[in-house]
Amino acid sequence: MDQTGRRLVNEGIISEAQLVQALEHQKLHGGRLGQNVVALGFINQEALENFFKRYPPPPGDLEATGVDTSLLTDLVMKHLLFMGEFKLSDVAERVKLPMPVVDSILENLRRDKLIEVKGGSGYASVTYTFKISDTGKVRSNELFELCRYLGPAPVSLESYRNMVELQSVKNIVVGEENVKKAFAHMVVSDSLLKRLGPAISSGKSLFVYGPPGNGKTAIAETIGGVLPEVIYVPYAITIGGQIISVFDPVNHVPAASDTETGSIDPRWILIKRPVIMTGGELTLKMLDLDFNEVSKYYEAPLQMKANNGLFIIDDFGRQQIDPQNLLNRWIVPLDRRIDFMSLNTGMKFQIPFDMLVIFSTNLEPKDLVDEAFLRRIRYKIKIDHPTAEQYETIFKRICDKNAITFNRDAFDYLINDCYGSNGVKLNACHPRDIIDHIIDIAHYYRRPPEMNREGIAAAWANYFVDM
Repeated sequence: MDQTGRRLVNEGIISEAQLVQALEHQKLHGGRLGQNVVALGFINQEALENFFKRYPPPPGDLEATGVDTSLLTDLVMKHLLFMGEFKLSDVAERVKLPMPVVDSILENLRRDKLIEVKGGSGYASVTYTFKISDTGKVRSNELFELCRYLGPAPVSLESYRNMVELQSVKNIVVGEENVKKAFAHMVVSDSLLKRLGPAISSGKSLFVYGPPGNGKTAIAETIGGVLPEVIYVPYAITIGGQIISVFDPVNHVPAASDTETGSIDPRWILIKRPVIMTGGELTLKMLDLDFNEVSKYYEAPLQMKANNGLFIIDDFGRQQIDPQNLLNRWIVPLDRRIDFMSLNTGMKFQIPFDMLVIFSTNLEPKDLVDEAFLRRIRYKIKIDHPTAEQYETIFKRICDKNAITFNRDAFDYLINDCYGSNGVKLNACHPRDIIDHIIDIAHYYRRPPEMNREGIAAAWANYFVDM
């Protein structure tokens, strides 16, 4: 049974009978379950969108965190080692837990004589000033040696799975206008946009191929900008008493929230849908949990950081690993939308694999993958050389961008004498690179850059090599 459908029923949005009817309608007409529920008139589009716009509620007490109390207590103790004198609010800010939860933890620490009250302006614990005791320092140092994680409190694996499902790329709504707007800065044909649009909207994997220098990487990155809305990711999760860091400030871009702070679990951070890109540096190890022997905690693999977003494998086929080994690693995730991880303890667990995966390559697909794998990739789109008209449009845009007057005579010389005489095919990246050469030459001679035959000839001689 579809998990989205089950939640719709459990929350009383539709009935069991309506779900069965919607699933039958989906079999006949295709599309996503939500679209079929709306088409049948069971709910309206606004109600469906509100259903998917979920946020993690704050835990009211220690039990509601879904995390073992001892793990949270140990984490707080490690933070206190570096805080000197502190108040309840200071601890809550550092560990990203609501103050009532932190209050319960501090009360337990106070009872065990691991912290001391230094003073306060009232009878409420929120006014107290605390200090870690000598016994507490010894305990904190011991804990710090066991695990040096000092970030926000983690969430449970179950909570993580639930949020990923609610924010699934399967539920995104991408319209034609959204796609056209996102690609307005690029010169792409309408026919290509008509192929890209359904691929993006589907949430299915995409294989992009074609000759180098024609915008495959740029197209893949632009697709990331098409993905709508924002999502919540946890700072960390805990499994089997271990901590896995998930939020990555390098790859995750925080977003502003219009929801009141107090109504959201502070262990989660709102970000734009992630766009993770990797290229020739990709190894199988980067797709598994990374355990740091010094810090004693794990970092999430790339595909986990890409959940609910876009994962681009650029220059596919040029990685340090054999393409077939990489593809074998992802047969199950691509089919079942789940992945399997292992801790150093031997414990295995399942994580969601919910993302739009784009394989981008300059190589011939038949030389990289077999037909069985290509069947698992729903969309295969070739990005070919630009037409003469497209090439000219690109050249004019690059000239405008660099405040250089487009010269028709120089451009005709480039097309007829340079490309025509040398048998070189038009590439989408050439205008940018040729103009860059013209600018570099102009800077050397301390003169304004100008598009003329002399500059074109010099750029051509410096840029192209005889093959």
